[in-house]
Amino acid sequence: MHALIDRLTQPPHTARRHPQATGPDVASAEPSHDAHSEPKITVEAADFYYGDKQALFNINLTVPQHKVTAFIGPSGCGKSTLLRCFNRLNDLVEESRLVGTIRLDGRDIHDPSVDVTDLRTKVGMVFQKVNPFPKSVYQNVAYGPQLKGIRRRARLDDIVETSLQGAGLWEEVKDRLHHSALGLSGGQQQRLCIARALAVNPEVLLMDEPCSALDPISTAKIEELLHALKSHLTVVIVTHNMQQAARISDFTGFFLMGELIEYDGTKEIFTNPSDRRTEDYVTGRFG
Repeated sequence: MHALIDRLTQPPHTARRHPQATGPDVASAEPSHDAHSEPKITVEAADFYYGDKQALFNINLTVPQHKVTAFIGPSGCGKSTLLRCFNRLNDLVEESRLVGTIRLDGRDIHDPSVDVTDLRTKVGMVFQKVNPFPKSVYQNVAYGPQLKGIRRRARLDDIVETSLQGAGLWEEVKDRLHHSALGLSGGQQQRLCIARALAVNPEVLLMDEPCSALDPISTAKIEELLHALKSHLTVVIVTHNMQQAARISDFTGFFLMGELIEYDGTKEIFTNPSDRRTEDYVTGRFG
């Protein structure tokens, strides 16, 4: 098992390894973290239903701020469902419901006083399918700030440049800002979607398999970007790629059939998991 983490953490383009957090001796839904990593999201006794079908069972976990947390597990195990609970995107699914509590900075996100639009500004999302607007690069990034009432061109220019720099895309598109975003490569379009999310200054960035359709070079750029982004926001990513989870995340949660089987520091999950099912999954025995 200890040799596995060394193999998994090799990026596709280089032998360099990123430092990773080590979890506690006993796996817990509340992974240890330092004073700079207080809980950003807390999930308590969460069950989720699509009509009569239960998709999540008694989920309890805390997501530390300024860290990358990865959710892994087979298809259909509830990873993306939980991710969408964090910014209430599942509210848009007819007859869906959550039982339990999800808190952002200690506040129940289902409290009647919570404005859902404001919540989704704080908790942005990048989807598996690349989805730039059929507009210019500039208009894609400026769209969110304009919805928030920012109209002054100089301010918008600054936001667009800062967001594109934050997404690692500025140098590649600074001379193409008013060209169609659809003319960018797939990897560039995905980073544009990240820039679009960053433009409204989120506190949390949710990513649902953002690299699944990308080539290794584009994937590597986004992975490198995540390490930079976590210095000022919290990232939660769903991935089926074990190598990616091991490379980029500080904490990892393993899901199976709607249950959170184990949640711990990433190194602990891949080298010394406490549950045999976790070990079987990360070593490729199933999934």
